[in-house]
Amino acid sequence: MWDSAPPAADIEAILRGHHGDPFRYLGMSRATETDTLVVNVFAPDASDVEVLDLDGKSVCELDLINNEGFFHGVLGTKMKAFPYRLRLRNPQGHVWEMHDPYAFGPVLGEMDEYLLGEGRHEEIYRRLGAHPMTHEGVEGTSFAVWAPNARRVSVVGHFNAWDGRRHSMRRRGATGVWEIFVPGIGKGEIYKYEILGAYGHLQPLKADPLGFAAQVPPETASVVHGLVRHEWSDSGWIEARRPDQRADPISIYEVHLESWRRGGNGEVLNYATLADQLIDYVTEMGFTHVEFLPVTEYPFSGSWGYQPVGMYAPTSRFGSPEDFAAMIDRLHGAGIGVIVDWVPAHFPSDAHGLARFDGTALYEHEDPRLGFHKDWNTLIYNYGRREVANFLRASATYWLKELHVDALRVDAVASMLYLDYSRNEGEWIPNRYGGRENLDAIDFLKGVNETARDYAPGSLTIAEESTAFPGVSRPVSEDGLGFDFKWNMGWMHDTLEYMSLDPIHRKYHHHQMTFGLVYAFSENFVLPLSHDEVVHGKGSMLGKMPGDRWQKFANLRAYYGFMWGHPGKKLLFMGCEFGQEKEWNHDQSLDWHLLDDPLHDGVRKLVRDLNALYKATPALHRRDCSPDGFQWIEGGDADNNTFSFLRWADDGRPVAVICNMAPVVREGYRVGLPIEGTWKEVLNSDASEYGGSGVGNGGTIRAMGEGTHGQPVSATVTLPPLGTVFLTPE
Repeated sequence: MWDSAPPAADIEAILRGHHGDPFRYLGMSRATETDTLVVNVFAPDASDVEVLDLDGKSVCELDLINNEGFFHGVLGTKMKAFPYRLRLRNPQGHVWEMHDPYAFGPVLGEMDEYLLGEGRHEEIYRRLGAHPMTHEGVEGTSFAVWAPNARRVSVVGHFNAWDGRRHSMRRRGATGVWEIFVPGIGKGEIYKYEILGAYGHLQPLKADPLGFAAQVPPETASVVHGLVRHEWSDSGWIEARRPDQRADPISIYEVHLESWRRGGNGEVLNYATLADQLIDYVTEMGFTHVEFLPVTEYPFSGSWGYQPVGMYAPTSRFGSPEDFAAMIDRLHGAGIGVIVDWVPAHFPSDAHGLARFDGTALYEHEDPRLGFHKDWNTLIYNYGRREVANFLRASATYWLKELHVDALRVDAVASMLYLDYSRNEGEWIPNRYGGRENLDAIDFLKGVNETARDYAPGSLTIAEESTAFPGVSRPVSEDGLGFDFKWNMGWMHDTLEYMSLDPIHRKYHHHQMTFGLVYAFSENFVLPLSHDEVVHGKGSMLGKMPGDRWQKFANLRAYYGFMWGHPGKKLLFMGCEFGQEKEWNHDQSLDWHLLDDPLHDGVRKLVRDLNALYKATPALHRRDCSPDGFQWIEGGDADNNTFSFLRWADDGRPVAVICNMAPVVREGYRVGLPIEGTWKEVLNSDASEYGGSGVGNGGTIRAMGEGTHGQPVSATVTLPPLGTVFLTPE
C-alpha cells in the first residue's frame, strides 16, 4: 500500500518544513503510479487518523508511515474524490475532528493572478491578507501573501502551535503569491507568516503586510479580521464632497491621538471617547477638518506613527478597526472632515515587518544608496517594482474608499522625489538620465493621486513637500504630480523666524513676512504650523515669541491673525490653539489646565473666532489659490513693522487685513482702501476678551477723501500693539 505514498524525499521535506509544494501530496489526491485515490495527512500531535465522510461515517484509517506524524491511506482505485473530515486521536486518548486544510481548492482566481502579476490590482486588499469566509461550504479564513523568492511560506498561530510545517501554503504560479484556506478559525485569531527564505534560511516570523488588525504593541502579531464591517451613515457627506475644493474654507486641527487628551489616570483614550471629545471641541473651535498623525499600525510609539508596519491596519492602541470607522462616521455626522497622515516614503527595519521579507530585498532596494534612510534609520520602498507600487497604491485606496477618510496627507514627499535627499556625494545613484530625481517615485506618486480620484471621488491628497519641485499640486494631465494641496514649508520657516525676533530687529527681516506672496499661487498651499515645529528642542509656539509674558501672547495672537488673513488653507497643531507653554510631549496629555488662565483661553477664543470669520467670509477663502484674491495695500512699511493687504471674493467684497508687529500703538495710521464709506472692525487680535489691551477703532472706521497706496480712498486707523485687525465694508 505504501507504494502509493509520496516519495521518501518529499515526505522528509514536509516533515522538515522544506517542501515548497505541499499541496502536491497532502490531502486527497490520485496517486499517479497506481491511479488510486489516497489521503496523506501531516499531524505531528496525533497517533491515529481516520477519514470520515460528511455524515461522520469512517471511510478509512490511515497508516502512520513514521513516528513524526505523516499518515497515508488508500481509498481505492475506483473511488471518486469526495468531501471529508478527519478524526484524530493523540497518545493520551484525546479525540478531535477537523477539516483538512489540504482538502480545499484555491480562493484566488485567474483574474487575481493576472492583476497581481501586472501590479494593477487596485483593491488588492480584497484578496491578500486574512479574510474570514465560507469556502466550499466550510467556515474558516483564507490567507494570501506575496513572497516571490521564498522557498516555503506557512501561516502560524496558536491554532497550529506556531508550527510552520502544519499549514504550508500553496504557491500561485509566477505571481509569487502564496495562499491557503484554514478551516475552523476566524476573526480574532493571531497569526504570522513563517517564511523559508530564498537562501534556505528561516526569516523572523513576519506580520501580514496586508493585515487589517494587529495586536496592541509591543506585541507584534497580526489579528484575523477581514475588511471593516461598519454600517456607514455618512453617504450624504461623501456624496457632497467636491473634486475641486480650492475655493472651500479648510482649517485643519492636527492631532496626535495618543497625547491630545488622556484620562484622569493618564490612560490613553479609546476611539469612541476620542470621538466624543474631539467632536465637541473641534465643533466649538470651528475647525473644518481634523488631521491625525499616522494611525497605520506602528510598533514604536516614539515614532508618533511615522514608522508604520501595518499599512492597512488602524492602530489597535485605541480600539478595533470598526471603532476607528465609527469615529470617522461620527466626525462626518458632525460636519468635520478627516485627514490622516500616510507614510509611503519609508518603513522601519523591525524584524517582524517588511525588511527582507522573503529573504531578499523585496519591498526595499538591495543597495543602501537607494534603499536606506540615514536620517531615520529606515528602509526606502522600491517604487519601480510594480508589486510594491501596487501594495502602496491600494493602501491609499483602502483608507480613502473603505475607511471613508477624506484626505491623505502624504509624509516626506521631498525624500521620495530626490535620490540624493540628505545624502553626501558618492552616497547616491543617479537616475538613468544622470539626474537626481527619483523617476520611479515620481511615477508612483502620480499613480497614487490618479487612483485616489478614480476610487474615492471627492477625496484629497496633500503633499508635505519642502522643496521647489515644480507642479506638485498641478494635475497629472498637465505634467504635475497630481496632489490637491501642498504644505507651504517656506512660508512657515520664514514667518516663524521673523516672529521669533525682537521687534526692534524685525524691520531688517521684513521680507520674510512678504516673500511668500512671490510664490503663493504657484501651488495650492496649506499654511502649516505643525507638530514638527514644537518638538526636538524647538520649544512651543508661544515659547518662540519674544518679549515679556504679555508680549509673547500678543505676538502669538497677531501672528495667528496674519496667518488666517494670508492666502492658503490653515493647519494648526493641537495645543498651539491655546498657547501650550511646554514643548509637545507625545507621552502625556496637553496641558488643558492652562485654559484656566485668561491669557491662554484668550488665544483659544481668538482661534475660534478666526475660524468663524474665515468660514463666514468668502474673501478669506474663495480665492486662496488665485492671485486675483490678494492685493497688497502696503507690504513695504518695514520701519513700522506693519503689513496691510486686501483679500477679495468673487462678489467683489474685500477684507482688509492690517498687522502691526511692533509693541507700540500706532495712532493715525493711514491706509488706502478700495471702497468709500464705513468699514467694520470685524476682528481685533488685541481685544480685551483675547487677553489684549483693548486698543482699537471703536468697531468702525470711515474710508473717504484722498486715496493712497494706489487705492481710491483712504482711512485713518489705530493699530493696536502687536495686533492684527480685520476690516470689512458695510
